[in-house]
Amino acid sequence: MNDPARPRLNIGAIRESFAPWADPNAAPLVRFEGVYKQFGDETAVKGVSFDIYEGEFFALLGPSGCGKTTLMRMLAGFEAPDAGRVSLGGQDLAGQPPHRRPVNMMFQSYALFPHLSVEQNIGFGLSQQGLPRAEIRARVEETLALVKLEGLGRRRPHQLSGGQRQRVALARAIAPRPKMLLLDEPLAALDKKLREETQFELMRLQQTLGMTFLIVTHDQEEAMVVADRIAVMSAGEIAQIGRPAEIYETPNSRYVADFIGDVNLFEGRVTGADGTKVRLGSNDCPAGLEALEDDHLAMGSPVWLAVRPEKLKLHLDPPGETANRLSGKVVDYGYLGDWTTYVVELASGRTVRAAVANVSRLVERPIGYGDPVWLTFAPDGAVVLTR
Repeated sequence: MNDPARPRLNIGAIRESFAPWADPNAAPLVRFEGVYKQFGDETAVKGVSFDIYEGEFFALLGPSGCGKTTLMRMLAGFEAPDAGRVSLGGQDLAGQPPHRRPVNMMFQSYALFPHLSVEQNIGFGLSQQGLPRAEIRARVEETLALVKLEGLGRRRPHQLSGGQRQRVALARAIAPRPKMLLLDEPLAALDKKLREETQFELMRLQQTLGMTFLIVTHDQEEAMVVADRIAVMSAGEIAQIGRPAEIYETPNSRYVADFIGDVNLFEGRVTGADGTKVRLGSNDCPAGLEALEDDHLAMGSPVWLAVRPEKLKLHLDPPGETANRLSGKVVDYGYLGDWTTYVVELASGRTVRAAVANVSRLVERPIGYGDPVWLTFAPDGAVVLTR
């Protein structure tokens, strides 16, 4: 997949330093302000407001029916908000038809013209713009190289693999060089390995073009890999917006914690506090739970601790810790190659998941089905949630 002739982009370093949303003087490229959308008796979008900045790879993430595709279609011009405002570059898009907006959309179905060749599919939008043939030919060749389809320009869509058709659809969308590219579940039809490879190709392409990307997806891993920021949606509303690491490590609610990756949620009540550490009583852990928390929580208030499976340590012998120590037995496990996931039934009757990295080449597992085990986690490995 790597081209030695193409200079390698340090995408990680670029993304680490990219944070225009943190600059109060930065003007967003796209702004949704109090947007509502109703379909019959159903409210698909409920007063949503958020910004997208130039050069950003932004993800709308959520389950089916949460409103993410409706928001994208309003930006593209295929739907109009019932209330609120959508603007691009400071200009209100109300009443502006799709073909006059400086955005292009790549559809989930790809929507390629079956009677046209790859070259003709990619050049279709350029022809609609009335560009000279020589310029169209040069742009098509350049775009074919960008998506690594050189030599396939004369084929028809039915002569291509699924991954190649996906690249043709992407090439057709970026060839006119829009200000913004809208990606509607673009990788859903690809197999897992190709999907993972294409995620990094999308990131490279976005950085090469310097274009703003908006992706709609229900795939949490996909959003975590490609996006600078993620907006997690629920029932027509934004639940949380942040960088992938922020969303994963510091979710603001049980919904976000449960939707992004695997999580164990322990319910308890506040029994005490010591500086930045809060203590909880919980049926799952008779010795009590402890976590770091800066906010003052009232005594007796109900809270939940979110603990990711990889934050839990699995022990065959009783550990010395008193707090954050849970006992149970292994009732199931799954070997995933890099990780083994253990399902442990606690004395309280509920089950939790613990993920153990397979750092050695041992085939035999030291912990197996039915084994009594103990689970521990550090206070800074848990997130305190109040809703």
